[in-house]
Amino acid sequence: MIIDGTRAHDRATTLVLEYYAAFNRGDWSGMLGMLADDVAHDLNQGARETGRDAFAAFLARMERSYREQLRDIVVLASQDGTRAAAEYVVHGEYWADDEGLPPARGQRYVLPGGAFFDLRDGKIARVTNYYNLQDWIAQVR
Repeated sequence: MIIDGTRAHDRATTLVLEYYAAFNRGDWSGMLGMLADDVAHDLNQGARETGRDAFAAFLARMERSYREQLRDIVVLASQDGTRAAAEYVVHGEYWADDEGLPPARGQRYVLPGGAFFDLRDGKIARVTNYYNLQDWIAQVR
């Protein structure tokens, strides 16, 4: 709940909600503008990528292969506004093959997911994403 927008907790919650609103609009430049230059991005069950350029490349891969909307988003933030977590449900379609994953044929999926954030100076400094990859694979096979 946002009380007055002046507390660090409120600002953190708002930043994460704005990040996901930009995602749902497909506003990649808006998302990138919310990230620290040295953002750490922990891919689900994958390696850490560092920097805004690496994140932009990730978004390009996502745009090529997937059409997703996040719904039922819940954000929790620490009192000091330096950390946050989000839970959501991904509603998506798999449009183009993604390396190492099953072939894409426009399969639809619904998948719970979540993310953890470090926040610094009004920007997102770390995003760690999680979803059940085996559940997703079972849905798109």
